Amino acid sequence: MTTKEPRLVSGTANRALSEGISQHLGAPLVEAEIRRFNDGEIFVQINENIRSTEVFVIQPTCPPVNDNLLELLFIIDALKRASAKTITAIIPYYGYARQDRKVRPRVPISAKLAADIITTAGAHRILTMDLHAGQIQGFFNIPVDNLYATPVLVDYFREKKLTNIVIVAPDAGGVERARNFAERLNASLAIIDKRRPEPGEAEVMHIIGNVRGKTSIIVDDMIDTAGTMKKGAEALAKAGSEAVYACGTHAVFSGNAINNIENSAFAEVVVTNSIPLRADVQNCSKITRLSVAPLFGEAILRINEGQSVSSLFL
Repeated sequence: MTTKEPRLVSGTANRALSEGISQHLGAPLVEAEIRRFNDGEIFVQINENIRSTEVFVIQPTCPPVNDNLLELLFIIDALKRASAKTITAIIPYYGYARQDRKVRPRVPISAKLAADIITTAGAHRILTMDLHAGQIQGFFNIPVDNLYATPVLVDYFREKKLTNIVIVAPDAGGVERARNFAERLNASLAIIDKRRPEPGEAEVMHIIGNVRGKTSIIVDDMIDTAGTMKKGAEALAKAGSEAVYACGTHAVFSGNAINNIENSAFAEVVVTNSIPLRADVQNCSKITRLSVAPLFGEAILRINEGQSVSSLFL
């Protein structure tokens, strides 16, 4: 077991989260220079001696996904060539996670290829959060710790002291996540069933479970355009929910997401800071952001000291 202070290196994708983790641990960020040349090429230089140390690289592969993924690879390679003892890639949001299988002929399994590239670059371990598909852990041939933001989100809703709560899964694939959330809040469970009657026709949503007169909380791993989630909120309101909330770990918020949220039936949308929020997102009164820096900080500390991190998954 080691008592050495963890060495933290931050990419440029989410510097604020890196600083939050650094503050939680009381460990300064390693001085590094990361910049772009005029032609867009990425330059990385580690400006401190990290020989024979355990290094943790904090870099979500959020939009711009390709730039941030390449930057992560170059940082890992720089650390490997600087003789770091171990390199843990902390990827709070794992880009390409939705491309985890072949859904049609002649397409790549991009999540697997990204995993191979990160491993080849020199990472020894992956620490991530709320992977879109659990099987992505098996795409890596190195240890993967997949944390969950559920404890952070559940604590927030407990503090709101909402009553008569029902947790809503946005689709059949999200039932396990929603059930875990419901058990922690001692709440009932409902599911949104989505289907298209005919090709080209709008989705029709059916609510499985009783939501009438209740406070509904839709739970998902990520919020992208928020279009489907907006329709889900409308369906819940139509089914008799008194108030509708939503929470998601990863605030991708692409396309028309902010307009969808502002013009929705949601009372509040709660996300984490696994992805940095744009200025227009921060100005949206319906969005609340929670920090997962303490959760990552605790995981880093346990990994660095050779302790178990399994209790953080509960």
